[in-house]
Amino acid sequence: MNGPPGGGVSRRSLLKLLGVGAAAGTLPLTTAGCGSGAASGATTLRWLANKPEVLAYFDDLATQFNASQARVFIDHDGTQASIVPQFVRGVPPDVACYNYNLETSNYVRGGVLADLADRPAAQQINPSYQALVDQYATYEGQTSVLPWSVTAAGVIYNVQLFADNGVEVPTTYPELLAACQRFQAAGVTPIYTTARDVWTLGQGMWDYATGSGADVPAFFKAKLAEGDTSGKPTFLETFRPVMTNVLELRRYFNPDFPSKTYADGNLAMGQGRVAMYLQGPWALGEIAKTDPDLELGTFSLPMTEDPDDRAVRVNLDLAMWVPTASADVEGALAFVDWMMTPEVCATYNQKNLAFSPLLGAQGTTDPRTAGLAPYLEAGRIYQGAGTFVPNTIPLWNYFQGALLDGDGDGMLRILDADWDRLAKRSALA
Repeated sequence: MNGPPGGGVSRRSLLKLLGVGAAAGTLPLTTAGCGSGAASGATTLRWLANKPEVLAYFDDLATQFNASQARVFIDHDGTQASIVPQFVRGVPPDVACYNYNLETSNYVRGGVLADLADRPAAQQINPSYQALVDQYATYEGQTSVLPWSVTAAGVIYNVQLFADNGVEVPTTYPELLAACQRFQAAGVTPIYTTARDVWTLGQGMWDYATGSGADVPAFFKAKLAEGDTSGKPTFLETFRPVMTNVLELRRYFNPDFPSKTYADGNLAMGQGRVAMYLQGPWALGEIAKTDPDLELGTFSLPMTEDPDDRAVRVNLDLAMWVPTASADVEGALAFVDWMMTPEVCATYNQKNLAFSPLLGAQGTTDPRTAGLAPYLEAGRIYQGAGTFVPNTIPLWNYFQGALLDGDGDGMLRILDADWDRLAKRSALA
C-alpha cells in the first residue's frame, strides 16, 4: 500500500492539517490484540463506525465476519470518540466506516490512508458516487476511500394533504410558491421549520436550496483550488438568488419556527398537520412513531423556473477507509472486502432507506423515498454545500440568523469574509 515516507506525517504537520491545538483531550482506546473473543493468534482490529442508531446491527456484522475467518478479530467501536486525537497520538482505528465530508477528507489529503484502488470492491463502485469522494480531496492519484452508504434527502410531504388540496408535487419554484399559497389558504402549515436546532436548517433548507439553485460542486471546486482567493467565485454572487427565494418562503413557515426543534417537527408531521418538511430519511422512523400508517413521499426542492435544475442532496453517510498505521493493514483490507460485498453492503442500505454505491444495486423501494431514486439513477446529485464548509466557520448559525433577521446578503458577505480569512491561514487556497 502506498503512503507517505515512514508511514505517516509528523505530529506537528498533522495538527496543522487537522486544525487542532496541541492540547488534545484524552480518550480510552482499545489496544490491538486484546479484544474479547479473539481466536488464539488472531490480531484484534478496532473498527470505528459513527452510526449510534445501528450499533447492534454493526455488532452483528462484526460477529458474522469473525465467524467467517480466523486471521483477525474485528472489535466494533461505537463509542463516538473523536478521530482527531487518535491520529495525533498515532493510534487511529484500524479500519473505519465513517461519515465522509470535508473534515474527514483531511486524512486523504494528508496521505495517512491506505490505497484501496486494487481492492475488488473499488472496481464495483458506481463512478458517480466515487466521484463524490474526490470532490473534497485526493492524494497522489490514490483511491483512499470507498463509499459504503449513500443517503438521499429532500422534501418530505404528506401525500393525502397534497391530494385533498389538489396540489401536485412542484417541479419549479413558482409551482412551489403556488402550492404553499394553496395550503396556507386551506389552514394547513405549508413548510414546517425547526430553527432552534440549527443542524436541521443546514442539512435541510440551506443544502436543498443551494443544490437545486446553484452548481454546488463547481463552486466549491473553484473555492478549494490552490491559489489566492482573488478571482474565485463568492458566496454572495453565487447564492444570492437562492437566499432571495429562501427568505421569500419564510412567510409559509410555521409562525413559531424560531423556537421549534427536530422533535417538534417530527411530531407535527406525524400528526398530519403539515404539508412539507425539509428533512432526510432519518426522520421517517421518528414520524412513524406518531402515525405508522401516514402516507409520505419525498421530492427534490425546486429553486428555479427550470424543472431540469432539480437535483438531490446526497451524503456519503458511511465510507470505508484504512489508516496506514493500522496494526494489520492486510487484515483490515480483508474486512473492507467483506463489508463491500453486495450481501452485506446492499442489505444494510435497503434496511436503512439508503442507497448502495455498488454498480447494479437496486435503489430503495420504500415509497417514502422512492421519489428520489430517479435522480440518483440519472446522476443528478450533489453533496450539500454545508459539507464543504470547515467546522471553524459556523455556517448553520449564520443561516439561522439570516432566517430570523431576513438579511441574506449580510450572511453571505460574512461567509465570504470568513472563508478568505481562513484561506490565508490554511490549505484552503
